[in-house]
Amino acid sequence: MQVLSGLRLGLLAIAALVGAVSVAQADSATISIRIFKAGFIVGGSAGEGVLTFHGQRYPLSIGGLSYGFTFGASETRFHGTVANIYRPSDVNGAYGQGGAGAAIIRGAQGIVLANQSGAVLTLAGEQTGLIVSADLSGLVLSLK
Repeated sequence: MQVLSGLRLGLLAIAALVGAVSVAQADSATISIRIFKAGFIVGGSAGEGVLTFHGQRYPLSIGGLSYGFTFGASETRFHGTVANIYRPSDVNGAYGQGGAGAAIIRGAQGIVLANQSGAVLTLAGEQTGLIVSADLSGLVLSLK
């Protein structure tokens, strides 16, 4: 009888552990953002977007700065995913990148960024405008 009680207790403990692990797993969401960038040496960017998490849409505000060789202006529309989040507010924060690129009328762009909370953005999009850049830049995303 004590063996059955011990087995039952062990199975309950394993079930509770498995349940806790599955609840603690990070989730993902989709994201669409539009960023306007302009600059000469020092650049700035601003934009907006939408995060879709568990069927709910959350508006985003985007701002940023870049430093390096930047000349011109462009608009980029990105679509992609946000991984490793538990709630929508996990996308809030600063995302840094270093890169180089150019767009003359149109150009494709893809980036992967992470913030201090561990959220990982994987984005692809199309850039329009006239811009040449080789810079370090940072974006700040926040829920509106």
